[in-house]
Amino acid sequence: MLYNLVSASSNFRLMSNAALFLPMDSDATAEDFHFVFLARYVYFCDMKIILVGMNYALHNKEMGRETNNSEPIVFMKPDTAFLKNGRPFFIPDFTEELQYETEIIVRIERLGKNIEERFAGRYYNHATVGIDFTARDLQRQLRSEGMPWEISKSFDYSAAVGDFVRLDEIGGEIQNLSFRLDINGHTVQSGNTADMTFSVNSIIAYASRFFTLRMGDLIFTGTPAGVGPVKKGDSLEGYIGDRKLLDIKIK
Repeated sequence: MLYNLVSASSNFRLMSNAALFLPMDSDATAEDFHFVFLARYVYFCDMKIILVGMNYALHNKEMGRETNNSEPIVFMKPDTAFLKNGRPFFIPDFTEELQYETEIIVRIERLGKNIEERFAGRYYNHATVGIDFTARDLQRQLRSEGMPWEISKSFDYSAAVGDFVRLDEIGGEIQNLSFRLDINGHTVQSGNTADMTFSVNSIIAYASRFFTLRMGDLIFTGTPAGVGPVKKGDSLEGYIGDRKLLDIKIK
């Protein structure tokens, strides 16, 4: 092979993003390109995106919910919702009120089912910041009709994911991460994971009761107060501490 597409463990899900592409001017064979196609399919399609709603008390209040939940509110997005850092986001034509929800994301790095909360920290070692794009007008309409609101959150490219970094590079404590979103150079939303209703480890334990967690699965851990609109031409930058990990342009 011209490129080291598979890690030493021979597990596709450990490949770096760069390993998923071959340069156009390479002398790659048909076999090489076929292998890349298979690797891309496994990396991007054999992945769950699990999200938690209403996990910050102040966000609950801004959304008109006065009480906290006794268990995490879990929903999912398909792999087609994945938006890689640096790629533009195109506002879909079915919403007039697209909003951002900035969240800390962890990446699952071990196979697990029915994980005990005290052991959940063993299942991730990297985190980043991301955006759960939401068609708020569509969500509001569906809720008022008592209908499921999945289509307002799970549409194509609605899960923007920043560059992952090791936890020890950003302080090491998942429940004490400050993060924020800047739009056009101005901070519009900020939070700290210490304010979560349900910790990352408790979310993993809860979700693993219902879903087998696999390497490469992503968990969005909820958004703090401060959600708001985005429009064409906006530049979105996501930070953990002072480290920029997400850069998205709205088209």
